[in-house]
Amino acid sequence: MAAWGEAFLFGATVVAFVLGISSIIMGLLPQPAAAGSGMKEKVEYGFFGISALVVGIVLTVALVW
Repeated sequence: MAAWGEAFLFGATVVAFVLGISSIIMGLLPQPAAAGSGMKEKVEYGFFGISALVVGIVLTVALVW
């Protein structure tokens, strides 16, 4: 019962890692030609993916220490 904090950190780390990887993959997939917003979406997906991976790394460091 004393390890709830570590369990929460582990869950948040896994969620951040999965969101980061899936966002990067979605940014790399070809998009249907919409009203010229294809590159904007790729940049947004890439930014969100990298941000989530950085949060995952920070949470991993917090979990290890």
